[in-house]
Amino acid sequence: MKSTTIIALVAFAAIGVGAIYLNARKSETMGHSTDTGDLSRLKPGDPIVSVRVPAGLSPQAQLGKRAFDAICAACHGKNAAGVMGAGPTFINRIYVPNHHSDYAFWAAVQNGVPSHHWPFGNMPPQKGLTKADVENIVAYVRALQKENGIK
Repeated sequence: MKSTTIIALVAFAAIGVGAIYLNARKSETMGHSTDTGDLSRLKPGDPIVSVRVPAGLSPQAQLGKRAFDAICAACHGKNAAGVMGAGPTFINRIYVPNHHSDYAFWAAVQNGVPSHHWPFGNMPPQKGLTKADVENIVAYVRALQKENGIK
């Protein structure tokens, strides 16, 4: 084989490996960004993000807000803004419905969630919530997300 052919094959292979690596990095982070700015600026207990609240909520989302405030807000913050040191915000593109379906919320309530996207501990299962409660909570969270550009 000629040296120019070998050089061309090596160059082609290097470009291919580079493209595969870059594509893997893109898909690894695409839709998985929890970028909310510099979290080190926050003190424990601070909200993680600022949340725009819809002018009105559906009756289901109103029920969900009551349940969220009673059960979820201690960790996930008022209006799902998150609480530094306690739990993540749901007003983040990581929770877009086609990535974290409504069922993901139900599974999290039933089974808990190991820490994976955020620097908080594991979420324990939440006792005492019915399927209807979770559906209402999801309606509330989805209304907040929509108002904040997460669709």
